[in-house]
Order: sequence, then structure tokens, then C-alpha cells
Amino acid sequence: MTQPATPAQQDAPMPAAKSAPDKGGPGRPLGLRLDVRNLSLLGVLAVLVAVGGITKPDEFLATSNLQLVLTQASVIGVVTVGMTFVITSGGIDLSVGAIVALASVWATTVATQEFGFAGILFTALIVGVGCGLVNGLLIAYGRMVPFIATLAMLASARGLALQITDGRTQIVTVDSVLDLGIRDAYILGIPPLVLVFAAVTVVGWLLLNRTTFGRRTIAVGGNAEAARLAGIDVRRQRLYLYLLSGLCCGIAAFMLIVLAGSGQNTNGNLYELDAIAAAIIGGTLLSGGRGTIIGSVLGVLVFTTITNIFALNNLESAVQQIAKGAIIVAAVLVQHRTLRGSGDA
Repeated sequence: MTQPATPAQQDAPMPAAKSAPDKGGPGRPLGLRLDVRNLSLLGVLAVLVAVGGITKPDEFLATSNLQLVLTQASVIGVVTVGMTFVITSGGIDLSVGAIVALASVWATTVATQEFGFAGILFTALIVGVGCGLVNGLLIAYGRMVPFIATLAMLASARGLALQITDGRTQIVTVDSVLDLGIRDAYILGIPPLVLVFAAVTVVGWLLLNRTTFGRRTIAVGGNAEAARLAGIDVRRQRLYLYLLSGLCCGIAAFMLIVLAGSGQNTNGNLYELDAIAAAIIGGTLLSGGRGTIIGSVLGVLVFTTITNIFALNNLESAVQQIAKGAIIVAAVLVQHRTLRGSGDA
């Protein structure tokens, strides 16, 4: 027969429920793990700078080459910021490179250039946002798998870019656009495109880490059904995320126009690979629910530095792609091991 509880037992507090394991791993907060990852990427970047300085000291450490590395990182970096949001939400965007190409050729047609600087900038942005809108509607409201929807956009945008240019390079004749790429436009030795990249990075970090939009993005990526039950409009959030990715592609397209002084249907080739790889090695979880803008930026700098070192040492582009593929595989394996250790796998 069960004994009645004593007054002391009745007043005793109930044991607290065991909290869910942190995605950062057992005994280690998520923020600390991300800090360690960022420090590791900084270490990798330092090693690459040392390698470049040893193999080609006069060329790699030249101010002009360092400015070139940062400028090249700026274009793909802006795309990567948008990609980080998409991946954090549990999605993927394979069409970013094709959207950059389409926006760049549409913005450099003769008809568009008649409207000057504003016409080129507006066209690049509106084409990017328009493509993002199509992706978002297909995925959020058409319930298409992101892989399929963005793959279709990739093929369509590339085809349309080729049709617009007919395979020819479209030269920019607007001086106010071209002037942004010359040294006289540098501010304290910093190219304007690098400043644009820095601004996009700051805005992206604030948006992901300090706003309701960012918290909703992480919630949707972590568990879409739980986010829906919590009152988040998951479909609208996903639409906004692909609009954001398209906007970043439009900005990158304009930056590429300034950098190259032309629009080509081959622009943005393999940008999707570079952006996804940079986001993953930076610490953004491929399955969604975790993202880091700072880590993605460091990933971009790592890949751009590798490409620059390979180019200075006259190594084939095929070797570069093999190295990037190996880094992606290694990063994903590390993520799986981390998740398994934290009990989330």
C-alpha cells in the first residue's frame, strides 16, 4: 500500500526537465563552437597568406594584388551572403550564377545603357529580384523542391542570357559606371566594390542576428513545422529569403559590370559552387537551422586566396576545382561528425 506523502515531500520542488543538447556539441555552447570555427578559418587564411608570400613574395604581397583579391572576393561574397540566408532556412539556390549572368547582360544592353548609371543599376537589381521572386513562388507556394526549382531557373536564366547577347560581349560605355573601377575612385586605398561588400556583410549580419527576420529564418530551417505552429508564416518567409538571394545576385551583377566593364552570358560561372562551399566551410549548416555571416565571409576569402595563389603559380583551373571539391567534402564530413557528437544526427 502506498504511503501518503509527508508535508516536506509535498513542498519539495519538482526536478527540472533535462534541456535539449546544444547544436554546438556536448558541454560546448553554440557560440563558442562558432568562434572556434571562425578562429580556425582565420588560421587557415593566415597559412594561405604565408604560402603565397613564400611562393610568390613580390607578386602576392603587392598592394595591387591584395586589392585584387579583395575585389574578386567582393562579388562572390555578396552572393554568398544571400546564399547563407537560404541555406540557413533549409533551402538551396543553384541559380545564383545564372541570375548574375542574366542581370549583367540585361543591364548592359544598348537600350538600358541609354538611361545611364541609374538605368544599369536599376535593371541589374530588378532582374535579380524578379528571378528570386520566381524561385520563391515556385518553392514556397508551388511546393517545388528547392533543388529542382532553382535548377530550372539556372537553365532558363543561362539560356535567356545567351539569347540576349547572341554569344557576344556587351561593352559598357557609361563613364560613371566604369569610373568606379579605376584607382582614382579608391577611398583610402580601398576599392569601392570592397566597401559595398562590407556594407552588405554588416547589413546581412544585423539582419540574421539582431532582427525577427533572422530568428524566423533560423526557426524555419531548424523545424519548419514547429515554426508554423509558433505562428510563423513559413511560406512567406521562404519567399522573402529567395527575394533576398535574388537581390544579392543583382548587386553582384552590377559589381561585376563595374569590374569587367562588360556583360557576358558566361558571367557568374560556378558561383553557386563557390557560394555554397564558402557558406558550408564557414559554419552554416547544410540541413538548415544554423548560419553565420562572418564564417561565410571568411570562407569566401579562403577560396579567393586559394584561387589567387594557384593563378600566380600558373596552376590549371582544374586543380582549383578539385581543391574546392575536396574542401566541400571535408567541411560536410566535419558537420556530420559535429551533429553526431551533439546527438542531433
